[in-house]
Amino acid sequence: MESVIQELEKKGKVARVAAKRLAFTSATTKNKALGKIAESIIDRKDEILTANRIDLEYAESSGINKTMLDRIMLSPPRLEAISGGVRKIIALPDPVGEIFDMHIAENGLMIGKKRVPLGVIGAIYESRPNVTIDISALCLKSGNAVILRSGKDSINSSIALANIAQEACEQAGLVTGALQIIESTEHTLVNHMLKMRDDIDLMIPRGGAGLIKIVRENAAMPVIAGGIGVCHTYVDSEADIDKAVSIIHNAKVQRPSVCNALDCILIHEKVIKTHLPIIAAKLAKDNVELHCDEKSMDTLRFIPLLTLVDAVEEDWGKEYLSLIASIKVVSSLDEALAHIDNYGSGHSEAIISENYSNTMRFISEVDAASVYANASTRFTDGEQFGLGAEIGISTQKFHARGPMGLKEVTSYKWIIFGDGQIVS
Repeated sequence: MESVIQELEKKGKVARVAAKRLAFTSATTKNKALGKIAESIIDRKDEILTANRIDLEYAESSGINKTMLDRIMLSPPRLEAISGGVRKIIALPDPVGEIFDMHIAENGLMIGKKRVPLGVIGAIYESRPNVTIDISALCLKSGNAVILRSGKDSINSSIALANIAQEACEQAGLVTGALQIIESTEHTLVNHMLKMRDDIDLMIPRGGAGLIKIVRENAAMPVIAGGIGVCHTYVDSEADIDKAVSIIHNAKVQRPSVCNALDCILIHEKVIKTHLPIIAAKLAKDNVELHCDEKSMDTLRFIPLLTLVDAVEEDWGKEYLSLIASIKVVSSLDEALAHIDNYGSGHSEAIISENYSNTMRFISEVDAASVYANASTRFTDGEQFGLGAEIGISTQKFHARGPMGLKEVTSYKWIIFGDGQIVS
């Protein structure tokens, strides 16, 4: 019997061959495959939801908290959204073959760049089965083959989605092997996959800090890492109170289990008496637990119906992924910037302020993939940014940063047109 390692290696070889053909597949064929994927997700929703129930039952029996269960859960509206995301990708221009930066050099050579796929992308992800389709659709449209490895908590949902996508690709005439999923959840496969640099050109981990650390430290191929979001919202001394209440509530409560949800409220000491009690009361309606520094605790401790905890050092720089937020009072914009520099993860940071100078200084000086002025950090998302979906959210600075769409999973080659020129 073929071992799981042998099966993985075979998938790698097949993906490498498929990638070479996929690189020259027309946009029409790729879009046809994506269209069938979008249709099949809706037509076969019962099959997907049955698999998802198995994952949810396993997760519940394992003691996973409610916010993490929300990541795993699929529903008819969520499947509609996943299908809609694929259709948005169809509507985007095909990046492959784009000619750009063309110019004529002094020697008469016409020199430019042509966009090309990366090749084979490996994706290792946890908890969120929708990632199966997001990554697959973006890879296929950008001419990349993909090998998927889901975590065990969403493995049945991911396999169901991947199988449906594979069948849709076959019906559309797309090359076999362009989309593959590893069905085994054995941990040894991850370590082996990270060494397959002859078959995988880029590795993308999507999950918690532990997974990302393992991939970054052990991968033999380049890695695009990110997704760990320690997100701050700074309420400036000149913040509009209505905007502050609405933005902070949305950033924390709308979907607390995701990487772009708010973790820490920084608030200027001049507005803690006027703004903070109203912000806290709004969060309390959704059972948000607040981990307060000394000054914020002094302001909030006598207000009824709040759930307050004294903050400790571990609260700063912590990604909660739940209905918990920390609060720190600062005396200046400088102190807010220093705190973010010290404890931020480079994901998404926001300022709420009516002061133009403070706002522009925050945007200029904060080192993060996405920096907001008077808006919720929940917008850091490929679909929200008009990318259709996202491969992941990179907190690195090389090659890609922030939500990664079609162009972020391509490279380019130089193309040079001459008329007999030689080097003298």
